[in-house]
Amino acid sequence: MEKHLNVTDIFYSLQGESTYSGYPCIFIRLSECNLRCSYCDTQYAFGKGKSRAISSILEQIKKYPCSLTEITGGEPLFQEDIDALFEALHNAKYDILLETNGSISINNVPDYVIKIVDVKTPGSGMENSFLLANLQFLNTQDELKFVITDKVDYKFALSFIKQHNPSVKAIHFSPVTEVLNASELSKWMLEDGVKAKLTLQLHKIIGLE
Repeated sequence: MEKHLNVTDIFYSLQGESTYSGYPCIFIRLSECNLRCSYCDTQYAFGKGKSRAISSILEQIKKYPCSLTEITGGEPLFQEDIDALFEALHNAKYDILLETNGSISINNVPDYVIKIVDVKTPGSGMENSFLLANLQFLNTQDELKFVITDKVDYKFALSFIKQHNPSVKAIHFSPVTEVLNASELSKWMLEDGVKAKLTLQLHKIIGLE
């Protein structure tokens, strides 16, 4: 029997975050999440979504003139058959980004999938959710992201980086701009010489989905 996943949406836009920011990308937004972050902007993905066969997902994304895909959510790893989507996309020669909240093991995520992993800060209300064991499964193509709401979150991120020294391609500090001005965060980063990248949500700045 063919594997199915619960899908909230599939759409084509510019990648808004990570080191792939600005590139055209096909987004596969899966449904359901095990966390409830205070600043979540995708609460509409908390529900069950629509059950889709893997083949129907592949058929839909073929419409788009793009080879870069991102699996996002919700929390993609919350669905037990996610591996079937990884394999199908890989076999179809797509480049695969996975955005995950860091609370579920990434041990079984294939090396050909580029992992963009959130470390939840105190401002999220979910700061104890990160699975520290995941750090050992990151490699130099993967990325870490800290969403920052205030100076407490910023100091938390600095402490985490200093303590764990993650070996990743990039570390992102992304401000929740409704409560923290990006210029303020940039000043803190410059003062401390942080080895991280200020990352803004490009798609929101230019008015895309």
